[in-house]
Amino acid sequence: MTKKPPNGTKLIHDPIREEMLDSFDEELELEIDDDRLDALTNEFADHTAEETIDRRVYFKELFRLQGELVKLQTWVQQHQLKVVVIFEGRDSAGKGGVIKRITQRLNPRVCRVAALPAPNERERTQWYFQRYVSHLPAGGEIVLFDRSWYNRAGVERVMGFCTEDDVEEFFRSVPEFERMLVRSGITLIKYWFSITDEEQYLRFMMRIHDPLKQWKLSPMDVESRSRWEQYTKAKEAMLERTHIQEAPWYLVEADDKKKARLNCIAHLLEQVPYQEIKREPVVLPPRVRNPEYSRGPIPPEMYVPSRY
Repeated sequence: MTKKPPNGTKLIHDPIREEMLDSFDEELELEIDDDRLDALTNEFADHTAEETIDRRVYFKELFRLQGELVKLQTWVQQHQLKVVVIFEGRDSAGKGGVIKRITQRLNPRVCRVAALPAPNERERTQWYFQRYVSHLPAGGEIVLFDRSWYNRAGVERVMGFCTEDDVEEFFRSVPEFERMLVRSGITLIKYWFSITDEEQYLRFMMRIHDPLKQWKLSPMDVESRSRWEQYTKAKEAMLERTHIQEAPWYLVEADDKKKARLNCIAHLLEQVPYQEIKREPVVLPPRVRNPEYSRGPIPPEMYVPSRY
């Protein structure tokens, strides 16, 4: 029989349990946001979106995979590995959603995201790969590139920000550049997120009508809709010219966001052989109390108002 705590007291594990639940709520908040956006999407579709994977299965698998990512992180730190993961795809393909789920439980000092803005005037005169090199990992680090040097083969080529000679030089250089990275000890993994024309249209319409997401839709994104076929040809050329044995491309079918997240994370975990490293148990030292210490008063105006 479970012994009840005295009146007015609380079991010590209750606040710990509440803290853990609050941590899981971070993912629930993201999913609530997804549901809100899905409802907006249905306004522009000729059918109601169906749940393609049971919600309980999705959460169970996501939390399991995130637990494995933590083990991978520890392995990378312990063995001073260097891991680079490239995420490419059309606008609104879901790259950011996958990156959020990968980094959500990890140490940002170990796993960080590189999302570079358009090059400035000085950077445009540099060796093309130069500004990306500074973001490469040191030992014990994982870097996720939310778009990468492959901008040259995609948006820069389609939008006319570079010449065809620039593109051809890129295609000649990038295999050697990536082989050099791999020879230096970097594990390089490249993902292309693939969505259909219809799915991109629905996601763009969703962003147009959602004030919380409108910032995601840049003038460049809008222009890309009219150049769908040009982007397709550019993507096909990119995959053909840069799919090399040392750093192959992996395609993620991304029309279903939840499946894409699970599939990508599960595949990523298979690309870096790792084992669970047992940690020494942590023992908190006793709290040291100084009888001469007394906490000074804090002016009331320094406190944030308790509105909730």
